[in-house]
Amino acid sequence: MKLHLQKWLLASAISAALAGCAHEVQQVLALPQGVSLVETVSQTENQVSIPYKKYQLANGLTVILHQDKSDPLVHVDVTYHVGSARELAGRSGFAHLFEHMMFQGSQHVEDEQHFKVVTESGGTLNGTTNTDRTNYFETVPSNQLEKMLWLESDRMGFLLPALTDKKFEVQRETVKNERAQRIDNRPYGRLNERFNQALYPAGHPYSWPVIGWPEDLDRATANDVKHFFQRWYGPNNATLTIGGDFDEAQTLAWINQYFGEIPRGPEVKADEKTPVTLDSTRYISMEDKVHLPLLYIGFPTVYAQHQDEAPLDLLANILGGGKTSLIYKNLVKEGFAVQAGVSHPCQELACQLSLYAVANPGKGGNLADIETKVNQTIAEFEQRGVTDDDLQKVKVQFEADTIFGMQSVQGKVSTLAANQTFYGKPDMVASDLARYANVTKADVMRVFNTYIKNKPMVVMSVVPEGQTQLVAHADNFKPKTLPIAQDAVTGLTTTKAAKSSFDRSIMPTASAAPLLTVPQLWQAKLENGISVMGTESNETPTVELLIYLDGGSRLASIDKAGVANLTASMLNESSSKRSSEELAGALDMLGSTISFDASSSQSYIKVSSLTENLDATLALVEERLFSPGFLQADFDRVKQQAIQGLQHQLSDPNYIASSGFNELLYGRQSPMGVSSSGTVASLSAITLDDVKQFYQQQYRAGNAQMVVVSDLNQQQILPKLSVFSQWQGDAIAVAKLPKAPIHPKNTVYLIDKPGAAQSVITIGKPSLTYDATGDYFKAYLMNYPLGGAFNSRINLNLREDKGYTYGARTMFNGSEDAGEFMAYASVRSDVTAEALVEFVKELTAYQKQGMTEDELDFMRNSIAQSQALEYETPYQKAGFLRMIQRYQLDQNFTSTQDEIVNTVSIGELNQLANKLLHIDDMIMLVVGDKVSVEPGLRALGYQVETVTLAE
Repeated sequence: MKLHLQKWLLASAISAALAGCAHEVQQVLALPQGVSLVETVSQTENQVSIPYKKYQLANGLTVILHQDKSDPLVHVDVTYHVGSARELAGRSGFAHLFEHMMFQGSQHVEDEQHFKVVTESGGTLNGTTNTDRTNYFETVPSNQLEKMLWLESDRMGFLLPALTDKKFEVQRETVKNERAQRIDNRPYGRLNERFNQALYPAGHPYSWPVIGWPEDLDRATANDVKHFFQRWYGPNNATLTIGGDFDEAQTLAWINQYFGEIPRGPEVKADEKTPVTLDSTRYISMEDKVHLPLLYIGFPTVYAQHQDEAPLDLLANILGGGKTSLIYKNLVKEGFAVQAGVSHPCQELACQLSLYAVANPGKGGNLADIETKVNQTIAEFEQRGVTDDDLQKVKVQFEADTIFGMQSVQGKVSTLAANQTFYGKPDMVASDLARYANVTKADVMRVFNTYIKNKPMVVMSVVPEGQTQLVAHADNFKPKTLPIAQDAVTGLTTTKAAKSSFDRSIMPTASAAPLLTVPQLWQAKLENGISVMGTESNETPTVELLIYLDGGSRLASIDKAGVANLTASMLNESSSKRSSEELAGALDMLGSTISFDASSSQSYIKVSSLTENLDATLALVEERLFSPGFLQADFDRVKQQAIQGLQHQLSDPNYIASSGFNELLYGRQSPMGVSSSGTVASLSAITLDDVKQFYQQQYRAGNAQMVVVSDLNQQQILPKLSVFSQWQGDAIAVAKLPKAPIHPKNTVYLIDKPGAAQSVITIGKPSLTYDATGDYFKAYLMNYPLGGAFNSRINLNLREDKGYTYGARTMFNGSEDAGEFMAYASVRSDVTAEALVEFVKELTAYQKQGMTEDELDFMRNSIAQSQALEYETPYQKAGFLRMIQRYQLDQNFTSTQDEIVNTVSIGELNQLANKLLHIDDMIMLVVGDKVSVEPGLRALGYQVETVTLAE
């Protein structure tokens, strides 16, 4: 995970809209003993900022409080200034492994209780590790704040008494499964770790992967992990940030009570920022289980917040930031690459200007040709220079990104926490805006000459197995292997064990749940009958408009599968008036996005705009929608990209599993049984005339409905939507689905993925169609303890108890006329048969016996309180409105759902389990290495039938 910094430029008009009162009188609080107020930052006129108060406890814990009473929720973040950069050679993976250990209970919090407490409180939680920091966070209804502070403080101060060898071994296996799923079993998954070995000197903190090398994980011990905790997890190396709706005085008292007695840890100093240089260009290559060759190039540059970071960011955008960039023009537009782009990711100690290009086999796929094109593009930039439009486009994009990033409390809290951790300045929005506002053309050319022009680089080729002839250049670099560090941790000093003056084993009780406010919606029709549903949201001056068109892939014949997606892609290209590059440039100048897309049951248009730029944005939507160019050159490129993109997806075991399961479930003659992306055969057969014909069927007013969330009210927004009143055309009926095929019992279907590091198991059957208050909703409640929550039976069994997987889930998914039940997980290849046994055991037991009273209480508490989190952002509000619109629900349907949650009996839910979860009715699919997994599956007594995807 890369460090995200707020760095966008905001216009004064928008600044004023977000700013609020400039001279708000600050309430003086009587601070608890040991708590010091460090600073108070309020919003001021014409300057965007995130207001906060910063405190410090006597033990060094930094506390940041940000008030946001717009929703009845709080977001709690604890960030420790430790990531993989604090590790030593041969001892990689500790920071991430320890992140896992922090969820395994502490002295006063039982095993698996952390997830259960947060989930039962109606909240969500997670933790992330990157090179420079580890953070843990929860979003919960505001009445649950004290409970979160109890949880976070107990694992900060009292983790070690509960850390056992068994927990350590299980989490080590879980991390290995995570690595297998996210890296080893994923196309191009090992690219970054191999690339960083070449870019950074041996022993550099960024030269090993965050998740760790497998051999380093194997040599780790429980004592190593304990020492890592003692060295880095003291309160003096942590920042506690809270945002949302809370009482400040009460919160400070709780923080002091729960965190104040935790002793300081060893002193922590920031790592040194040593410039990274290369003596010559380094070429490396790797064969992988991929379809498309990929070239990845990197130049070492500066570090986060360096004075040259901002102009380097702008340089990267000019070179490869979208359709107006030089890289897009020379590589993608010309057909040499399916995808390409340039970025300038920055971390605490180092940044790099990175360029990637996925080669198009239609042009040979030779990466040496791609490298030549890249070098020619860099030379073209030097001759072309920087234009006024280049600077303005990038700065406006930054402006919009900042505003959209302020739509959630989590986004603001994350920004405050990161800035405090790395720079000691929580709110850097204004200074970041100034940095980017002040970048000049000369600055961009200066950093180009300093860091890019004629400078050594790392060039990595990733090619399909057996096609080494496609590499850009023979390897000329091999990473050094350093001696394994004798100790996993340095700088460890004697630390005091935490003691408590109160009984920490008593979990705090929550006050009454906050009153929830469901978005107030309005409904209207345009002159041509298009239904519009909207709600007002005043937190940011933005507009989210979504236009849905019934049909999607369901409108197309099976032999034309993929035409809905291709048509949407063409509507993202040229109009009859302007080229796709000109349209993209116009959008960039507005900071807006317009995207056409399609799924199995609908096509849709998503529009995001700053309110002040809405009229100009809608004019571009109108141009794309009503005046498509449908140029043959655009079509040839888009079609080729779609075919190659599909070929790439066919190297991903998860895509294979999803597509294969749908084929088995619905049949190859059903539009639900064929991916909306199509097949290679169907895509190859589609012509531009097919796209034009589908456009006439799909993009007509009779198929359309709209959802809008904005700071404008109904009377203000509706006149602006009149641009769509010219839209004509009656609705097109969607054909009924054919009957699902019947499969033999006691059969496991197997799709061979030779050499796969994991097997993807999918089990399921046709099931209920969607309804908001009937059996479908009750099935969701019934499934929650089985596989719908993190601490569900299936996940605890396969992940926490057995260590077979990184995660296992079950779910019901339904639409108007189709539905299914699914259970799925990616598991270690060597335990494929054992994992299948556990799935069957859990499903069978639940079908026969159902949930327990304790599980019923857990489900009720969790779901009843989670609504506080459901309507925070404009996009969440839009999703809520679309649910009502699509399924013609009563506006108060959530009240009915609440009543069902609180009153449905355990008997009724268990009857549903008995009815819907018969294992004999389910299809079992495994995607994995046939040679290694088939014998184990047959030994279980199953018939094993090898199948392949439709081509």
